[in-house]
Amino acid sequence: MNLGIAGKSALVTAASRGLGRACALALAREGVKVTIMARRADVLENTARDIAASTGNPVGVVAGDVTRDEDRRQALAACPAPDILIANVGGAPPGNWQEWSRTDWLEAVDGTLVAPVELIRATLPGMRGRKFGRIVCITSALVKAPNLTLALGNAARSGLTNFVGALSRQVAADNVTINCLLPGPFDTDRVQVTLAATAKAEGIGVEEARARRAAANPAKRFGDPAEFGDYCAFLCSAQAGYITGQNLVIDGGNYPGML
Repeated sequence: MNLGIAGKSALVTAASRGLGRACALALAREGVKVTIMARRADVLENTARDIAASTGNPVGVVAGDVTRDEDRRQALAACPAPDILIANVGGAPPGNWQEWSRTDWLEAVDGTLVAPVELIRATLPGMRGRKFGRIVCITSALVKAPNLTLALGNAARSGLTNFVGALSRQVAADNVTINCLLPGPFDTDRVQVTLAATAKAEGIGVEEARARRAAANPAKRFGDPAEFGDYCAFLCSAQAGYITGQNLVIDGGNYPGML
């Protein structure tokens, strides 16, 4: 399927590895002019080279922290009029909620809620003026199925979910869509951190924790980041203009609810 977005521009944050990288790669394959942002310049440059080599399309690079105003301005200077925004941020660390400080909570809210909102604030007017925009916020399946160990980041993600759901209704008539993708367990560095925490809490090895987690999923496996990237690319397509304000779970059937 031709997604109809060749020649569009996209800004993808937290894109050096994992799901953000997969989204950037999928968009570049569709002919989108992609700019990627992440904190580690060395990893980011390698990712840009790999995507360019795989797709034949050059990739812009901005090394920076999405929570910093100046770094966001640099990203928007490199990609001044994005048609597509993939708002991805690294999740807050797992832990015991009784040990989280006020500073921990504020940092989680700043990174997981405030930073995406600021990116949307900066990019949305241009999208509305051009009568095309696709905003995808990458959150977590745990927004729908809370887990106390990971509540530090996901509580803030729930706030982001509420905000973009309301905002999406205001901009749909301008052919701007805003959706959230809610990943379950994908085979990324992030899931390794979660598995290590689970293993420590349960007194088992990481490989055993991994095997148990995979076996508990109806699909009996972890997701491939490429699957996630392709789903994200479709949400950014011309054909997806009637999908907005949605929280779309991609987790191999792990979430048991209907809504």
